Amino acid sequence: MQPTLDFNAFFEAYKSSVLNKQVDKLMDLYDEDLIAFDMWGRWSYVGEGPWRGMNEEWLGSLGSESVVVEFDDINAVYGAEISAAYATVTYKARSETGEILRSMQNRLTWVARQKNGAWKIVHQHTSAPIDPEKFSPILHR
Repeated sequence: MQPTLDFNAFFEAYKSSVLNKQVDKLMDLYDEDLIAFDMWGRWSYVGEGPWRGMNEEWLGSLGSESVVVEFDDINAVYGAEISAAYATVTYKARSETGEILRSMQNRLTWVARQKNGAWKIVHQHTSAPIDPEKFSPILHR
């Protein structure tokens, strides 16, 4: 059993997988029984199939654009079989020429569990604060 999780490797794998639109590599981070509370259009994704479908749709919709992901304010809590990390994540849509077209920030929490000697994300939660006057998400700090 791997005693502690290297969340830095998870963050790097996530960034690389999204940038290169590699759904299979992205899904390698997640447990088959995960639950994800995402910000967009659906209350939750339960299980690998729905989460894979959402990621295939997202990355497949980008066309010639790519998404650069950055993590800031990373904090982690480590345990022998369960660990958690939380951070601010910035998503930047980039054109083929490298121009940043748009960006947004989310708050991210991951909970990972060690199962059969491997660490996998079992819970993901993304959020943004809500502007109380407009009832819309605040997507930049």
